[in-house]
Amino acid sequence: MKTCSVCGATFDETVAPDSVFLEAGAWLSEEVWQDAGQLCPQCLENRARLAMMYAHDINQG
Repeated sequence: MKTCSVCGATFDETVAPDSVFLEAGAWLSEEVWQDAGQLCPQCLENRARLAMMYAHDINQG
């Protein structure tokens, strides 16, 4: 069990992603913000949704 660095919730990092937003959040965590393994699934999903809406510099391909 780990503690989320954003919200403070405890989470199990070994649980497999079960949504596309969780997968996207995990990717962003690794590739963009370099904080992989530090955020809970809910914060990863929220980050992905917010990045999709507001992080246009990341979304341009």
